[in-house]
Amino acid sequence: MDRKNKWIKYAIGLSLLLGGCMSHSNAPKEVEDQYERVQDYKGEGYRLTDGAANAKVAEENREEVEKAVMAFFMENYETEVEIHNLVGNKDGVTVFVESTGPVHFYTYAIVPFHHETDRISVGVVRTQEGEVERGIREGLYRLLFEEEFKKLDSYLESVVSEEKVVGRTVESLQNVGGSGYMTPYYFMSSLNSDKAIKPVYELYMKNHQTSIETMKQAYDGSLFQADNLRINIMLFMGEEDVQPSEEIMERIARDLKERNDFPKGTYRVAINDNGVHKESFEGFKDNSIEQEVIKGE
Repeated sequence: MDRKNKWIKYAIGLSLLLGGCMSHSNAPKEVEDQYERVQDYKGEGYRLTDGAANAKVAEENREEVEKAVMAFFMENYETEVEIHNLVGNKDGVTVFVESTGPVHFYTYAIVPFHHETDRISVGVVRTQEGEVERGIREGLYRLLFEEEFKKLDSYLESVVSEEKVVGRTVESLQNVGGSGYMTPYYFMSSLNSDKAIKPVYELYMKNHQTSIETMKQAYDGSLFQADNLRINIMLFMGEEDVQPSEEIMERIARDLKERNDFPKGTYRVAINDNGVHKESFEGFKDNSIEQEVIKGE
């Protein structure tokens, strides 16, 4: 139970971080219209607690909000971002962004609003502590081990083409993902305690123009621990009203164990039914199934 709860924590990811708890927390599970086919879900319906009023304010002040967020990422991380979506929260707006450079990741910023008598002012932009740094580390892993991740991507694409499973839409990752390095088929979780990637991260933050070859030399593989890099494979049944397939989960877990050309790390293989909770982006449910595979220890 402890391990399952740990993985669910990473699957939910943003539910307690984006400027307010999710508004669906006490909603009855039997309400079918809370869910949408994963193939159709692009982030519409995503909500944060008490955010409706500020969602309207955010759109009315979109230019100022976007300018503040882009400046924040340049000043603090020297990173250009593309802004995809604004979602009101109880204190302001949560802004979902995607990095545009070779170190690729999704993340978010929180922009508070100061409500005065006749105007709205944008407060100091912030992020959840460690979230952007985590995204950068994950993007660096993807860059350093490009060939291994390409093989993992190709493998998962073949699973989707051969089996009755699908992944998320790219639009949903852009609009409400916000959780580091993500693809339609998996997302990563890089822990701050990872000593192997630390010198690479420090080099990159000192100079974004550092060559990949120099960063590879700085990476200390002898210090790598599989639990510090988690690769969370999240697939969904392609048809509605079909239970998650144990057979497909077992196939993926077996292939992960047998293949030596995939990235090292702790893998979580999760198969869900076809539905995504519209207000939270969450696909992992009571009937979801999962298995863990450790590679690299």
